[in-house]
Amino acid sequence: MNLDAFLQDLHAPAYESGPPSEQVDWDDAPLPYKLYRGLRTFPLSAEVPLTLIERKSGAVPGLDEIAHLLWFSFGLTRISQAPGAGQPASSGRTMQLYRRFIPSGGGLYPSELYLYLKTPELPAGVYHYDAAHHRLILLREGDYDLYLSRALGNRCRVSACSGVVMVSSMFWKNFFKYKNFSYRLQGLDTGVLIGQLLETAKRFGYAAAAHYQFLDRAVNHLLGLPEREESVYAVIPLAAEPAAAWPAGGRSDPGAAVVSAAGLCRELPAVRHERVERSRRVKEFPALVRMNEASMLESSASFRRAGKTNNPGSGLRSAYLPLAPPMSYDLAQACRNRHSPETEFVLGKVTMRQLSALLQEVAASLPYRNDLGDPEAPLPNRIQLYVCLVHVEGVQDGAYRYDFAAHALRRIRPGDHRLLLQQGMYLGNVNLLQVPLCFHVAGDRQFLAPEFGYRGYRILQMEAGMLVQRLLLAASALGMGGRPLLGFDANVSDEIYGLAPVNRTSLIQIPVGPYRPRPRLEGGLHS
Repeated sequence: MNLDAFLQDLHAPAYESGPPSEQVDWDDAPLPYKLYRGLRTFPLSAEVPLTLIERKSGAVPGLDEIAHLLWFSFGLTRISQAPGAGQPASSGRTMQLYRRFIPSGGGLYPSELYLYLKTPELPAGVYHYDAAHHRLILLREGDYDLYLSRALGNRCRVSACSGVVMVSSMFWKNFFKYKNFSYRLQGLDTGVLIGQLLETAKRFGYAAAAHYQFLDRAVNHLLGLPEREESVYAVIPLAAEPAAAWPAGGRSDPGAAVVSAAGLCRELPAVRHERVERSRRVKEFPALVRMNEASMLESSASFRRAGKTNNPGSGLRSAYLPLAPPMSYDLAQACRNRHSPETEFVLGKVTMRQLSALLQEVAASLPYRNDLGDPEAPLPNRIQLYVCLVHVEGVQDGAYRYDFAAHALRRIRPGDHRLLLQQGMYLGNVNLLQVPLCFHVAGDRQFLAPEFGYRGYRILQMEAGMLVQRLLLAASALGMGGRPLLGFDANVSDEIYGLAPVNRTSLIQIPVGPYRPRPRLEGGLHS
């Protein structure tokens, strides 16, 4: 298997990278959530707050706050009914869908959440978040401060953290539908969840950091995960006092010894837990297993820092946006109102102030604490945001790159590009002629491979997913909807923005704009 060709194929036209034409067996679909059997359970508070306003850091959140953070990040929040997959509405067959506040490719949610907690209300140890029952499942009891600190390359002092969240990806949960294309979706889905976690954590007074580099086998071993089926993609420590948790600004201690995954695994006995698998026929996915193995880090000596990148086209004509007051919105309300329109988009006028507030909110999310670069450095440039816009008051129709640092739109090509973008859509589920803002998140065509190897691909996808989630939340707070799309020909948008000469490509397309409500049967699972 050629791994480079595999990654390039994920971004090829749909007939090359899309799922095979075989019929998806929905009757044998996996559960949208993971269920363990025979382990100790700890119910969580279902009295979730109806508003979420950012709080000051400093106070250590308790178990109720952890429960609320988990529910707003990845809990089951809605239930809806829709015609059965592949069935016309007249057939009368329906499927029941459990939704969360975040979007997911096909609504399949391949991610799972695990936590290392040290709170007086629970035994110290490692837990799984059982989203189906809003409870914690104890997987391994004990103090693992030192173990996790070393698994993170001594870049975080876990003993100073209130807890650690680990985000995994279960390969079969969306491979059964999307086949090898699910590898791309899993990175994006994980990033969307990380973006929601970081934003929600701020509302509960947590400081958080996203660690993309860690000793995979050691973390999987701690959780008891069979890594040919599921593997951790990101580790997110939560702390009330960030200076105590990251004393060196996210850098490892120069005097710390090199740590190996094999050495850490020998310190703990292996555990295997029984879980429920609804699918009777779980097919193999050797390409995903091979990519996951090639991306793993076996030693802390392999951890890297991202290099500097430049913004191209600084000489382009610019439209400087007015500074808008920082958005102070109710996250709970924005989550409840978030909508992914399809045929419901309605072309309406967007003001420059609305566009400015939207982009300013997205830019504010970029300098986040992580283990890739210097947290004191200027805004990172691993991902970029482009937009084709029309009917924006005070801004000429055209294709632009958003300059995060200058809060300005750099015009690349004037004109209305909606028809070209529509022709590049593989499905007719969204009428882009009714959309005033069509965003594209772009990244390096080499997927950060020179710096991070094959792990760079999923890092890039996760950071793209984080930006997408912040864009969707800001749009929701402004009363607009956004629809993340992968069913588009990236060559079309790359040509519009001139991305090929600067070695970039479009990773995901997000139409954003006003919309009309969709008729549907849906109920909220709020306490």
